[in-house]
Amino acid sequence: MAAQIVWFRRDLRVRDHPALAAAAAAGEVLPVFVVDPAFAGAGAARAAALRTALAALHASTDGALVVRSGRPEQVIPSLVGEVGADAVHVSGESTPGGRRRDARVEAALAEAALAAPLVATGSPYAVSPGRVRKGDGSPFRVFTPFSRAWLEHGWRAPAELPRGIRWVRGIESEPLPEPPSTAAELSWASEEGALERWDAFLDGPIDDYDAHRDRPDLDGTSRLSIALKLGTVHPRTLLADLDREAPRRGKAAQRSLKRFQAELAWREFYGDVLWHHPRSAWADLGEQLRGIAYDEPREPFDAWREGRTGFPFIDAGMRQLLAEGWMHNRLRMATASFLTKDMHIWWVHGARHFMQHLADHDLASNSHGWQWTAGTGTDAAPFFRVFNPVLQGQKSDPDGDYVRRWVPELRHIPGSAVHEPWKWPDGVAHGYAERILDHAAERREALARLEALKA
Repeated sequence: MAAQIVWFRRDLRVRDHPALAAAAAAGEVLPVFVVDPAFAGAGAARAAALRTALAALHASTDGALVVRSGRPEQVIPSLVGEVGADAVHVSGESTPGGRRRDARVEAALAEAALAAPLVATGSPYAVSPGRVRKGDGSPFRVFTPFSRAWLEHGWRAPAELPRGIRWVRGIESEPLPEPPSTAAELSWASEEGALERWDAFLDGPIDDYDAHRDRPDLDGTSRLSIALKLGTVHPRTLLADLDREAPRRGKAAQRSLKRFQAELAWREFYGDVLWHHPRSAWADLGEQLRGIAYDEPREPFDAWREGRTGFPFIDAGMRQLLAEGWMHNRLRMATASFLTKDMHIWWVHGARHFMQHLADHDLASNSHGWQWTAGTGTDAAPFFRVFNPVLQGQKSDPDGDYVRRWVPELRHIPGSAVHEPWKWPDGVAHGYAERILDHAAERREALARLEALKA
């Protein structure tokens, strides 16, 4: 039986991997990862997370993983020729860049007259983007009806791990990329780490997910976004465990399990939207704010990026992003609202900053999450809904512990008073920044710009 190449991309695992199962059933397997130069601009946290996942995959393949640097349309045909591969197995791609890359690889294989097709099996989603549609065949643009149709459509059971995979050996490989220095928490970027984190979350914390999911001061979320991004765990695995656990839990815990399932559905929804509207990766999906006035990202933009806005909740989130390559979803919404509504800067500038620093950066979720807050995407929050940065902090970080963790200049202020340091006698006496804007005034300005657009 001829060798089969498995080209790993957003699926850096061996469990629940349909493409790997298909390859193993057809012959010996050469596991491959291509260090694409297009990834060179990634920040330290993203690069380190990838290195962690690759090291684990190298161990899971008994050291057979072959790493090559270069453009995939050159590397993959070269490897096909080296091993006489019968096929190149991949998980289906749905991002605009990934689809273009795969088309280039297919064209290069055909041009080289190599009888090794690119075989796509499965995808990084429980339901492949593009499959869930309205009754008339058109795509959904609103989450709630999509989620109902997604649940009705359902998904397959996790793929079995093939037994006795015969790995192709003796193929020259580059060493794994050197990991950059970062303080990011990456223990669950690997397959084993992700599954251990998930098991620990299922053992109890998930029962309070519905109540604690908006509290960045608590460890109330799974933190598995990085594993889902890298594909070290598949959402289908998580969904199967949720279905298994639901009958064993009380009503309150079952609500939390349903809430977690809904968050996975949001990820699926955004993947589907990007599939149908690839332009929405870096442009407004909706027309409702076309022509509204935005400001250029000048000096205040640097204050936002560095956590020096003078609004503690916002600054804490931005500093955590820079330090750990991660940010709680409540902070992602609050900081996005601050940039787009208080600072009047187009969401794309903020989304690119997140892309650079988030270890879990996912194009579909990041760009469409930003558009939800900015008021230009699907299910968009109305533009006139402007998050109050003080109230957001008081509600989501009621004791101020999250802010004090990330803004040491304010650790002398007790309790929730930390969210309004300007009201404390020596609140900004330890080097904390003065507010760069007046929230109430900028809210009025945002609404005035909306009215001007309507006019």
